[in-house]
Amino acid sequence: MPEILLRHEFPVAAPPAAVAVHLSDPDNYVGLSPLVVAVRQVTHGPGPTRYVAVERFRFLGFLRYDNRIAVTLNVEGSEAVHGRVVSPGGVRIDYRFALRPNDTGTDVTDTLHLHAPFGLLRFAATRAREVQLARGGILADRMANATPGCRQSRCEGTCADCADCGGL
Repeated sequence: MPEILLRHEFPVAAPPAAVAVHLSDPDNYVGLSPLVVAVRQVTHGPGPTRYVAVERFRFLGFLRYDNRIAVTLNVEGSEAVHGRVVSPGGVRIDYRFALRPNDTGTDVTDTLHLHAPFGLLRFAATRAREVQLARGGILADRMANATPGCRQSRCEGTCADCADCGGL
């Protein structure tokens, strides 16, 4: 099956542990990956977290297709978050967020190893690259505005009554 490797490096103004906590919560992928509009059937347990994410594709501006993808998510402390995406049509993505401390927070290396049938590879790679590049900016914005310790995906540091972080 044809494959392609996509890689994007970017800085985030938060320590690796905070970035790992954010990336380890499936609910935070809604909006973090611009195509993901919902997360369902989350299963935590020993080993990887498993869930179904819904990607929304629009064609011709008005046709909508909701693609349900099976996702596994593994966390390696504050060093990496990685897993696999299995999508209908034979598209597979092995992903890894490598997290390295820097002077102002974290350097993130977002790597995607995409496998797809010949007829889908170009479409899947183009969409995956668009999402990957957008995700860097979205994650950096989220982490810059987040209250330390908060697990909410859209924390803006104003959550004094927040049950997740208590306004830490």
